[in-house]
Amino acid sequence: MSEMMGEGPDLSVVVPVYKEERNVRPFLDRVERVMVGMGVQYEVIFCLDPSPDRTEEVIQKEIERNASIKLVVFSRRFGQPSASMAGIFLCRGKVCVVIDVDLQDPPELIPVMYSKLQGGYEVVYAERRLRKGEAFVKRMVSWLGYSLINQLSEVKIPRNTGDFRVMTRRVIEELRRLNESHGFLRGLVAYVGFRQAGVEYDRDKRYQGKGNYNRYLGSLTIGMNGIVSFSSRPLQIMAVVGGLVAGCSFLIGLWYVFQKLTGMSIATGLPTMVLLVSFFAGTQLLCLGLLGEYIGRIYDEVKRRPKFIVDRKVNFD
Repeated sequence: MSEMMGEGPDLSVVVPVYKEERNVRPFLDRVERVMVGMGVQYEVIFCLDPSPDRTEEVIQKEIERNASIKLVVFSRRFGQPSASMAGIFLCRGKVCVVIDVDLQDPPELIPVMYSKLQGGYEVVYAERRLRKGEAFVKRMVSWLGYSLINQLSEVKIPRNTGDFRVMTRRVIEELRRLNESHGFLRGLVAYVGFRQAGVEYDRDKRYQGKGNYNRYLGSLTIGMNGIVSFSSRPLQIMAVVGGLVAGCSFLIGLWYVFQKLTGMSIATGLPTMVLLVSFFAGTQLLCLGLLGEYIGRIYDEVKRRPKFIVDRKVNFD
């Protein structure tokens, strides 16, 4: 690997893409200006889930113009997390930056993050100070998600961060050693550890088009990944809740027996039974669903399927 580090560029820019034909050119305009200003050797790796639009064609034309641009095309759509991990595994730079192509995360922040690495940090992540173009509900879901993750998870994930971050080769090699099927990058980087720091910025609106990730379901999926992948505490909470529910049921049963023996009027009726049955059934389903999440993760890990399958690589030789 030391040989690869010696031959590789100073900076690798990893960009997951899917249906982004209108954003590729504006993104490269800004990234290339930043790279020239930094005076570094670089590579831009587009990691493409097969798109029904002209995204691949646009990137191919940019490769003909700039030899520093590379393309990885997957055999099918594996999703943004897997695409990002693929770029990280395939990059050759001494430092790697992961950034989206929609320009919500400004490429002009890369020099600031890159320079902060010189202070002895291994990871510099971007913290969103202002999130333009996001609905109040989306911001609340994000805030609650990070709060829940950091309360339950054994690994603390910085608030208001995404995948936009700069990492040294040391961190990249540690990430390569992790074999988890669910590539929750911000959680995996936090798990790896080392000295990490943040840089605040105002997140812009998406440059063009609509996001290809469900705003609310996507946030819930990220939150679930953060909790289930890095903590077993929900299972402990589930056991406590089950004990409390069983205890309440036992006390209610004793109360009914006491009423019967003392001749007190017993509160009966369909509404009471419906409420009790609904409460207990809901608790059981919630616990079963949580167990299912953990069992599903075990199932995925046991199969040892690859995180991604590459169809072809362009301009890597």
